[in-house]
Amino acid sequence: MGFLELMLLAVGLSMDALAVSICKGLAMDRVTLGRMVLVGLWFGGFQGLMPLLGWLLGSRFSLYITAIDHWIAFALLAILGINMLREARSGDTEEASASLGFRVMFAMAVATSIDALAVGITFAFLEVDILPAVCCIALTTFLLSSLGVKFGSLCGTRMQSKAEALGGVILILLGLKILLEHLGIF
Repeated sequence: MGFLELMLLAVGLSMDALAVSICKGLAMDRVTLGRMVLVGLWFGGFQGLMPLLGWLLGSRFSLYITAIDHWIAFALLAILGINMLREARSGDTEEASASLGFRVMFAMAVATSIDALAVGITFAFLEVDILPAVCCIALTTFLLSSLGVKFGSLCGTRMQSKAEALGGVILILLGLKILLEHLGIF
């Protein structure tokens, strides 16, 4: 996986966290740099941790399913992408609280990074160098989430569904690219 694909994947994975960060910013009475960094650390940290856990899990089984690993990677990315598109089209905006408490942020960070766990499993099949990939995903999510809080305080929820839709399209296209490369078409 090249740098461009990794960056696109990182952006795609961070879209859920960005959407939630925008809602957080909307709910806050006052946005400070400290609050922006805190939200970024929660979401970026979990977006980095989950693919690492997925990679560890996938590495244990990659020897047994290498003949179909590209189909698995395609299916996981396509399912995640389609789900993100469906959520974006539903028009339902989640209620966001301004709370930055441990329980609230832990639950949100886990919920927005479940897809990164599945991507981590595909990393094992694709033999991705995991440390740079995890760092790229974590840093991208940190930056976008931090900025999302500020953006949310300025713009509101208008961009939430667009961010989720963009993330879904990116994940589907990356899955398709992986499949076509392994089939020798691309």
